[in-house]
Amino acid sequence: MSVSSQITVTEAPRSTVATMIRGLETKQRKGAFPIWVVITFGGILTAVSLGIRSTFGVFLDPVVEGVLDGVQGPWGIAIAVQSIMWGISQPVAGAVSDRYGGAVTFAGGTVIYAVALLLMSTAQSAFMVIFAGGFLTGIAVGAASFAVVLSAVGRMASPARRSMALGVVSAAGSMGQFILVPLARLLIDRWSWQDAFVAFAVVAAATILLTPSLRGSATRFFPEPAETATGRTLRQELRRAAQARPYLLLNAAFFVCGFHVTLIGAYLPRYGEDLGHKDTATTALALIGLFNVFGSLAAGALGGKHSKTKLLSGIYAARALVISVYILLPPEPAFTLLFGAAIGLLWLSTVPLTSGMVTEQFGTTHSGALFGIVFFSHQLGAFAGALGGSWAHDRYGSYDLVWWIAVALGVAASLIHLSIEEGPVQNTPSGTTRAGGLLPAGGLASVLLIVGIGAVLLPVLTGSDDIGVLVSWCFSVLER
Repeated sequence: MSVSSQITVTEAPRSTVATMIRGLETKQRKGAFPIWVVITFGGILTAVSLGIRSTFGVFLDPVVEGVLDGVQGPWGIAIAVQSIMWGISQPVAGAVSDRYGGAVTFAGGTVIYAVALLLMSTAQSAFMVIFAGGFLTGIAVGAASFAVVLSAVGRMASPARRSMALGVVSAAGSMGQFILVPLARLLIDRWSWQDAFVAFAVVAAATILLTPSLRGSATRFFPEPAETATGRTLRQELRRAAQARPYLLLNAAFFVCGFHVTLIGAYLPRYGEDLGHKDTATTALALIGLFNVFGSLAAGALGGKHSKTKLLSGIYAARALVISVYILLPPEPAFTLLFGAAIGLLWLSTVPLTSGMVTEQFGTTHSGALFGIVFFSHQLGAFAGALGGSWAHDRYGSYDLVWWIAVALGVAASLIHLSIEEGPVQNTPSGTTRAGGLLPAGGLASVLLIVGIGAVLLPVLTGSDDIGVLVSWCFSVLER
């Protein structure tokens, strides 16, 4: 046999194998939607889910006056419970999405969402407001949330375009707030708050038609980079995450984001009413959604070229500055509108950057579950913002205290991000797991957060009975 014959015989099988591999890759990806379809439909799903959630601040007054006898406490507890249930359900939803795809997860969430909104339309007691508006809505939004969509988009987009794709989805999602917040006000004024909830239930149920675009498991698309392609199970990655200082600090900082967006989203309309311009504050809430489009797109674009953690540090510092300037300025409608535009640029711009950092640290295989844990920290902050806002207003007749807490937390989060290292999380050497674990990272974050809150609370909580008053207030609300 000649040499040329041997070469032909040797290369033929290689060519056949290569063809089979290409055919397998084509077969694996054939079932997936084009990435532009995933981004478009994912943006619409996020817009509806977050948009309806953003309207709850508009429902505060009619529900408080019509069901809760003018007391804000049960509403604050409902939003707080909603935030916690959202946070608890998010890692579970993320893990299901990683394993079976986002379509199943999001579809289940939309069904629960529609049921919760229908129950809210029939609420006649504080219990039903807390159960439907808090417990059920929290679970629903956890399953049908932007985190599920972002994890799906993140694993379907190429690494080079991932940051921008996440920014586009976040931006599209914010349009829901811009459209649905004024729509909620219009429906309440023309019909009733009950009919408005029914209308939103129908809209939420209709989005199930778009969920097939999110199908696909984490291992079907772009291969992992060598540094994150380890084949670890979710349990193994969770153990690594528990010892990863950058990941723990990221959790601590995202707590602040939850505090900010829930405080503003839930209470800005009522704060505007206290200032004498409720309609202007509702418009400002819609402007937050509009300007968040530009902020999220900019964050997605910049995150692909510059340090994500430094960008996040600047965003949190800017939030602290914008909030402090707003509460120090005279209570004029124009300043409320400017506040809405300014804070809108910083609203969800943290999300594509934070989600992108989790993907960089651990890869895409378990990104849904790992970002879900980070998002649970976000919802702990949301719980604090929701409960703190209603308590402060019932106790002092003003939101000034929680505004200043928001400023202090913004400064703390900015400092936290300056100490976060970027890039894939390295394996901890054997025998040194404790040195880089929870205590240093969590301790630093906790000190910064406690100092920030304490600096604001110290001049106010001078009476020895204030803690007792807070506990008594919580029980009195539950009794009602």
